Amino acid sequence: MTVNSANLAGPGGNSSRVAVDTSSNREGAMTGCIARSDIFQHRLMEEPPPASATRRTRERYEQLVRDAKTLCAACPLFTDCLYSAVAEHDVSGFVAGTTAVQRRSIRNLLDVEVQADDFDQLAGARGTRRPVSHEEVLRLRTQYPNDSLESLAMRLGCSLSTVKRHLRRARRGQSPAAKTPRPRPEVNAVLDAFDTVIDHQQLQPRRTGSSRVA
Repeated sequence: MTVNSANLAGPGGNSSRVAVDTSSNREGAMTGCIARSDIFQHRLMEEPPPASATRRTRERYEQLVRDAKTLCAACPLFTDCLYSAVAEHDVSGFVAGTTAVQRRSIRNLLDVEVQADDFDQLAGARGTRRPVSHEEVLRLRTQYPNDSLESLAMRLGCSLSTVKRHLRRARRGQSPAAKTPRPRPEVNAVLDAFDTVIDHQQLQPRRTGSSRVA
């Protein structure tokens, strides 16, 4: 049995080591994100509230994150999920005990750069969403310059995060095929970087009124 330790923040922000069995049978596994879609697919989990959000909204987000971390810590697929979200797909929202910001920090530590097209294809295969190209997003943005990003996502039949990602890439002068993919990191390296990022953020002093969650 292969066991890895997941360093997830427990209630009150305390670090807790949780043994995760990665050799369990993955067929038909009922993971927390599937069983509790009301938490993981909540609108606040895709786009965390800004500092200007109401106290009630920030507290609701923090509670969702705590609940999600608890579920991720007990998930037998935690290691696979974390590795995929860090090294294979540029996913949005809360995944494998991490926020999108934390996953970017992990990639920075590992010098990992995920090819953006990976998640566009994955997102397009979910539900009624379809794959969209970088050029298609830019063309529609030019065609409807006054439309909100939500409206563009509806026109394209993709997620809001996909539209934002393509527009950010355009502002940086990048294209999906602009760079050669770097070698993927080892699983243990991803777990070590995860521990480093989570531990560092838990040691940071909490700012009053901040919506960030360690």
